[in-house]
Amino acid sequence: MVAQPVVDAQPVVDAAAPEPADAADDTPVAAAAAAALRERSPARSPFARPAQRRTLSIANQKGGVGKTTSTVNLAVALALHGAKVLVVDLDPQGNASTGLGVEHHAGVADVYDVLINGVAVADVVQPAGEVEGCWCVPATIDLAGAEIELVPAVAREWRLQRALEAYCAGPGADLDYVLIDCPPSLGLLTLNAMVAAHELLIPIQCEYYALEGLGQLLRTVDMVRAHLNPGLVLSTILLTMYDARTRLADQVADQVRQHFGAVVLDVLIPRSVRVSEAPSYGKSVVAYDPASRGALAYVEAARQIASRGVPPLGAPSGQGQPA
Repeated sequence: MVAQPVVDAQPVVDAAAPEPADAADDTPVAAAAAAALRERSPARSPFARPAQRRTLSIANQKGGVGKTTSTVNLAVALALHGAKVLVVDLDPQGNASTGLGVEHHAGVADVYDVLINGVAVADVVQPAGEVEGCWCVPATIDLAGAEIELVPAVAREWRLQRALEAYCAGPGADLDYVLIDCPPSLGLLTLNAMVAAHELLIPIQCEYYALEGLGQLLRTVDMVRAHLNPGLVLSTILLTMYDARTRLADQVADQVRQHFGAVVLDVLIPRSVRVSEAPSYGKSVVAYDPASRGALAYVEAARQIASRGVPPLGAPSGQGQPA
């Protein structure tokens, strides 16, 4: 009996069936590379624009948590994706003005003139460097004395709110966002920002003392809501300076998410050399190196803020107050 040769069975291929997706396209590296290419492209896809203007106060009395960095980069990210954004630099250090490439040396008309001398916002606002659709009300060293000068002033907590309302009813009528960068304190400048804002954004550093003093900030927010601005809502918490190499960063992030729930953005802002370098060139990291990890994280944070929309009035401010 002659043995028959064994022929390997060939799989039947359906020509109409789609080719399997490359598994590599779903990896974090591939996703990051695709996001970097999108941000380098001059034709960026626009974010959803709000039906009404959104005014956010970026506040945390703890210094060094990324308030100014977040304000600048969120503003630029929103502007590069189709929004019209005004940044109000309410910190006497003027770092937001520096990061946006805006003149703020002595003698430049600034937010101090708006608060103390009644100058119109339209007379002090400047375009933000090379970013189309972004403007800045700068701060100079004169603002350092505003806290004392506001103490005896009439309607001292309402000065910024009235100035912004007048501007937005006129030259700034087409603004989508107003972002107010607060100083690291809970004084009259920060109160002005909270009275002028509809929303509060709190940056929290992913380190051990992240929640220390946050209870005092939230009690101040409750006081503002009770007596000055009932529409103020804690809408967003942004976790900053995340270091994936440490367990502590993950523990802090988990604690914040457990305590504050849905108001915490999904994205984590990483520690990044590029983020630190960008202000020395008078730019945000989003404009300085759009493909860097820090820039991509801020763009994603801006996208999430835009997609969430305006929170309803009277929405709860987190899930209680940490000590």
